[in-house]
Amino acid sequence: MTLKLEDKKVIVAEVNDAASNAFSAVVADYRGLTVGQMTALRAKARESNVYLRIVRNTLARRALEGTAFETLNETLVGPTIIGLSMSENDMGAAARLFSDFSKDNKALELKSGAYDGKLFVGAELDVLAKLPNREQALTMLVSVLQAPVSKLGRLLTALKEKNEEQAA
Repeated sequence: MTLKLEDKKVIVAEVNDAASNAFSAVVADYRGLTVGQMTALRAKARESNVYLRIVRNTLARRALEGTAFETLNETLVGPTIIGLSMSENDMGAAARLFSDFSKDNKALELKSGAYDGKLFVGAELDVLAKLPNREQALTMLVSVLQAPVSKLGRLLTALKEKNEEQAA
């Protein structure tokens, strides 16, 4: 299906706007996925606040120009689906979505990802997929801050018990 120049400009503008507001991006080859699988992927993307779009590679390259995801241009080869994490609270959502979906659907082949201007390829995508969401990060921070206090509490309790034993 041929697109008119106006339609191409609209697609480029939409993807560029989404990429400008996104926190991370993932590019995958969707060749071999059925319509049902693509529908399931899109539904999960909506739940995870991930912008998902199948775009021609030339249009995607133009759309990503001037964004932090321009590094993805070299991996835009073949049938491409782009996922953009739109939530500040879950910056690795797109990578996690594609990674989890590719475990059950071997036809989805992850090509690359980008975060903060850095390109992630192959096994490096797991790093991007394992980025904690806001709640997980806050939980980790609290546990790190709580550890010294709890150790101090256990030390004081042990000293108190030791002094009581010596007094008795």
